[in-house]
Amino acid sequence: MTDIKALFQQAVELLQQLISIPSFSKEEDRTADVIELFLQKHGVETHRKLNNIWAWNKHFDPAKATILLNSHHDTVKPNSGYTRDPYDAKIEDGKLYGLGSNDAGGCLVSLISVFLYFHEQQNLKYNFCLATTAEEEISGVNGLELIIPELGQLDFGIVGEPTLMQLAIAERGLMVLDCTSHGKAGHAAREEGENAIYKALPDIEWFRTYKFPKESEVFGPIKMSVTIINAGSQHNVVPASCVFTVDVRVTDAYRNEEVLEIIRQHVSCDVKPRSIRLKPSSIDKNHPIVQAGITLGRTTYGSPTTSDQSLLDIQSIKVGPGDSARSHTADEFVYVDEIREGIELYVKMLEQLV
Repeated sequence: MTDIKALFQQAVELLQQLISIPSFSKEEDRTADVIELFLQKHGVETHRKLNNIWAWNKHFDPAKATILLNSHHDTVKPNSGYTRDPYDAKIEDGKLYGLGSNDAGGCLVSLISVFLYFHEQQNLKYNFCLATTAEEEISGVNGLELIIPELGQLDFGIVGEPTLMQLAIAERGLMVLDCTSHGKAGHAAREEGENAIYKALPDIEWFRTYKFPKESEVFGPIKMSVTIINAGSQHNVVPASCVFTVDVRVTDAYRNEEVLEIIRQHVSCDVKPRSIRLKPSSIDKNHPIVQAGITLGRTTYGSPTTSDQSLLDIQSIKVGPGDSARSHTADEFVYVDEIREGIELYVKMLEQLV
């Protein structure tokens, strides 16, 4: 189907249906059912693993490179500030209300529409792979990460998140580090033992002041913040251990593994990352998809928020209808016109490439 007006109408109706179904992270089976059935009704051969649905364009050619179109259908839980029914997908004054409407329902249905626009076209320069995925809001292991091995060779990706259709060409990664400084217990009055708090202080100061040699053109320096500290059990006992937590916002200048290695070279405490999965991501500003957006008046920026981009090893761009400032807010909404404009802009960007 290549009628954008019809695709837009169906996209809004699909989003209303999705909003009406609770789909908290790990509980997205019913929205996955709806997406799967919707695609099948449009002649798309779908694939499913848990609550993730994916598909390729009808005339898939293994000799060609593949573009990933990805967004998520899980939501956070509604906060206590809601004055409306979060599952009542009403349209009022051009706003489609409901939980997940903005993050990332508008992006999701727009990308589904774009996939359908190209699905039956022949002689495209690229293949398309649509992946509608789960557990994005909790960075879960049973979302996009679970199915990446199933998607085959991907050239680059478009990740649908609300960016006002501006181009997020880089995204920070995240590492949370649990650090432990070891001392020796003793009686505080007799100057016994080795105080683990004092041993931790130089390392904490290093985290506060260290500047990594390379800086990101988009984000500047890597940011490290000590955010939690715990030591000691009673006032007269020298603590044998001091445990503190460090929040590290990694930029596209480094890989997570490189940052971890540099940290371990400079501090004396034990450093244990909770995960190195959430990688920084970026795409060359001269990449054709970025240039296609720029020619349509889009601006580029670096995104401070984390998305499923962090799970991809390919170049990717984060762009979509809606406004990140509305995400996770009470009485969440997306403008209906944002969905229409999103579909049109996605199509215009991709037509310059395919």
